[in-house]
Amino acid sequence: MIDIVSNVIKEMILYFDGDVRRINHALKVYSFSKTIGQLENIPEEMFKILEVAAVLHDIGIKESERKYNSSAGNYQELEGPAVAKSLLEKFNLEDTFVNRVCYLIGHHHTYTEIDNLDYQILIEADFIVNIFEDSIPKDNVDIVKKKYFKTTTGVSLIDSMYK
Repeated sequence: MIDIVSNVIKEMILYFDGDVRRINHALKVYSFSKTIGQLENIPEEMFKILEVAAVLHDIGIKESERKYNSSAGNYQELEGPAVAKSLLEKFNLEDTFVNRVCYLIGHHHTYTEIDNLDYQILIEADFIVNIFEDSIPKDNVDIVKKKYFKTTTGVSLIDSMYK
């Protein structure tokens, strides 16, 4: 049986249609989210939500650029949930599942409202990838770690990767 996440990855790749940079970013965030989620032993339903949200977390970027000529996080949060909901409709998922995925997508650049472990892990995974992709200086990495990293696994990974 094909896992829902594999189907969502395929849909994300088709949606980004040749934008390899964005596809690779999504896959890296997914990989770190999956690793942190498993090592933190989060509940299975939360884990599946995290996986899907990680794959689709930046799905609003195309609409943000089209509507606002910007890839800013606030526009991604605004546009992403509707795009994600549309992509997820074909999979016959529970409303609570889709709503939580959309909530995470709609808040993944909002660091003051973290309400559960799936949200925390998504934030940490996105930061781990963005630090490298955006060439964040070491001093700023330390600030990000102290301010936003809470999971034992996330802290361990950021410490090991960005010494």
